[in-house]
Amino acid sequence: MRKLTSYTFFFLLLLLSTLNIHAQVKPLTSSEILLNLKKLNVLGSAMHIAAHPDDENTLLLTYLSKERLVKTQYLALTRGDGGQNLIGPEQGEYIGIIRTQELLAARRIDGAEQLFSRAYDFGFSKTREETLKFWGENNILSDVVYHIRKNQPDVLITRFPPDARAGHGHHNSSAFLAELAFNMAGDPTKFPEQLKEVQTWQPKRVVWNTFSPGFSNQKPTDKGSFITIDIGGYSPYLGKSHAEIAAESRSSHKSQGFGSGANRNARIDFMMHKDGVPAEKDLFDGVDMSWNRVKGSEQVAQLVDQAIRNYNVNYPASSVPVLVKIHQELGKLDAQNKYVQQKKAEIEVLLQNCLGLWFETNPIDYAVAQGDRAAVRVSVVKRADYPLKLTSVQFWGAQKDSTLSLELKNNELSTFTFSAEVPKTIKISQPYWLEKPIKNGAFQIDDQSKLSTPENVPSLQTSFTFLIDGQSFIFTKPWVYKSTDPVDGEVYRPFEIRPEVTANVSEKVYVFADNQPKMVDIVVKAHRAKVKGTLTFDVPAGWRVEPAQIPFDLPEKYQEQTVSVKIFPSAQQSEVKLKVIAKTENGESPYSLKSVEYKHIPTQTIFPMATTALVKLDIKNKAKTIGYIAGAGDEVPAALRQMGCNVTLLDEAALSKNLAVYDAIVVGVRAYNTEERIKYFQEKLMEYVKNGGTMVVQYVTAGGFGNTLKVNNIGPYPFKVGRDRVTEEDAEMRILQPTHPILNTPNKITSKDFEGWIQERGIYFAVEWDKNYTPLFSANDTNEAAKEGSLIYAPYGKGHFVYTGLVFFRELPGGVSGAYRLFANLISLGKK
Repeated sequence: MRKLTSYTFFFLLLLLSTLNIHAQVKPLTSSEILLNLKKLNVLGSAMHIAAHPDDENTLLLTYLSKERLVKTQYLALTRGDGGQNLIGPEQGEYIGIIRTQELLAARRIDGAEQLFSRAYDFGFSKTREETLKFWGENNILSDVVYHIRKNQPDVLITRFPPDARAGHGHHNSSAFLAELAFNMAGDPTKFPEQLKEVQTWQPKRVVWNTFSPGFSNQKPTDKGSFITIDIGGYSPYLGKSHAEIAAESRSSHKSQGFGSGANRNARIDFMMHKDGVPAEKDLFDGVDMSWNRVKGSEQVAQLVDQAIRNYNVNYPASSVPVLVKIHQELGKLDAQNKYVQQKKAEIEVLLQNCLGLWFETNPIDYAVAQGDRAAVRVSVVKRADYPLKLTSVQFWGAQKDSTLSLELKNNELSTFTFSAEVPKTIKISQPYWLEKPIKNGAFQIDDQSKLSTPENVPSLQTSFTFLIDGQSFIFTKPWVYKSTDPVDGEVYRPFEIRPEVTANVSEKVYVFADNQPKMVDIVVKAHRAKVKGTLTFDVPAGWRVEPAQIPFDLPEKYQEQTVSVKIFPSAQQSEVKLKVIAKTENGESPYSLKSVEYKHIPTQTIFPMATTALVKLDIKNKAKTIGYIAGAGDEVPAALRQMGCNVTLLDEAALSKNLAVYDAIVVGVRAYNTEERIKYFQEKLMEYVKNGGTMVVQYVTAGGFGNTLKVNNIGPYPFKVGRDRVTEEDAEMRILQPTHPILNTPNKITSKDFEGWIQERGIYFAVEWDKNYTPLFSANDTNEAAKEGSLIYAPYGKGHFVYTGLVFFRELPGGVSGAYRLFANLISLGKK
């Protein structure tokens, strides 16, 4: 059978990187096909650069990709790992995984492509200096230069200015690095090691996209320093305005609560000139966007004009012959030319749509273990009355090929079933940016070329060879698992390659307040049939695990076995990691299993190291019964249970009952922003405090983006929450009231309790408060004024009320001992 050359396979991977790699590509309507035919005649590109998921101007991206028809890309330096999560408990790299998928969903709507750098989002930063020191300026600058050289954009567009007006150190840095990279990408002396893979490239200009000139109502006096663009138009091909499409794209950011309504008015944006050749009237002034920029392409240009001119909206398949000819002519041109590659990929998508061609490979199960066999079903159908033959099916990453000669009948599904062996050496389905631990503020990605795709190129794929008008076309798609949900209908999820066995420790953190051992449960899970072996433990010095080994025997795939071990703590205070290793006859597996499942994204499965945090600390806690009002997803309840508390999650029914049974009621992060019905119980909660209860409210946001508070006054006396925060996790915490019970009972709180905090000190501090409140701490970032609103306390009646912006929701799951001691004092306030 016909073999794929290395160049052809590279080209297929390039095509995959531009498509939805986890599901069947959405078919185009006849009018959309015509729009994409017109796109064949546009050879231009733009790269939009910012810092995070949600920073992008989705309306601008829609305008560029669907009105100007240029190749459009959004380079987000980070994956949003440091942000808060409104839909679940995931934090850190796991919320980054969610936001990666939300960005990809947004791009499928607005038509742009998604790119990332190696930068890790470590949370809010106030300065560019802090940000670039944390990330390593040269490394992330190298990534931006690489993307420019790899993709050769004509225009760079920043979302923010490279100064304090950006409002965030990451925002500021994204513009700063973009402007530096603009001048470096064309210089062969800058990052010369990249030139083994890519060529130098000099964009025409870099501009700053703003809603008004320079964030000011006054136009700058230097005439010609900016141009205006009306990006709020309407597409008759799509039946929607750009703003309607952009709102759908923006609404993909569900973990941030950014559901958006469409603004159907005209929208004028400003493009401030930053460097390069200034634009006089148009963003692409001076850029040749025709086929003239590809040597020898005269015949291609004529054929594209012919395809557009003769397109039959009632019978798109009539365009197949001319598309095949264009593809043939492109094959005669420079195979390394970016536009030759891009337009060949676009034509192959057009051919599939004109033919109504649909094909995919669906494994019978959603996962396979390394070295196991996978049964798959291949399905092919064409829905246009045009001759088409399937000549071969070839599996990539698995050992199975098939040569065929099948004339596809119109609207008649053809299916084949195969069993393919998956090599033991194939990599597990781990996101490439998480294969190694995060280090020095960045993902450790040794091969920079992996950044060419926003997520893994699937290891298991099927290449279909079709004979169209006498020419062979190879279309490649990954294996995807497909099921039917009784509510949602047809659902796709990525097909997973798993280790043969995983081990999940039941809790992320175990806190030891004394020298007594704790029982720890571990769930061992098989990912193929007939797995047996032994669990062993990498135990830190001073700690002990009994038994030291535990056998497991799992006859069935996905079978689980829960085993228990007894952990004896160190005699000294310490914070350590316990590692669990599963040994079988095939080797060692150090992995656990974590699935991130939400209906708006494909299921994401990750294999973190099988570890848990062990914390031995000197802690006393007098509160035993805790009511918890869940907010926007955090893991504080689990931490409270580790402190010996009995935690009840307070839903509407529980809040309607007697609250006096609780030693303290804790309110989760943003609960007063997100829980609509909390306002109906506010009076009862305040009565609980007045009668002797203790209430601890974790941070709320200051409003905006639908985060309005559900009540006028959160506490018994008025206070106002602002946007004050302390982002330096090692900032000095000055104690304002040394004798206050919160700082002395039952644990003596000192500066040592603020050592080892992660990401930040606190966010959304109180900025104004009634005289009945007492602030307990003062803190500030470098070169800033002191802020006293991180934790305020007020007695009310017989009880106690606390509001705190300290980030306990990060510190407690992170095993930070001082955070546990301070929180124990908060919930123990009402106990003698």
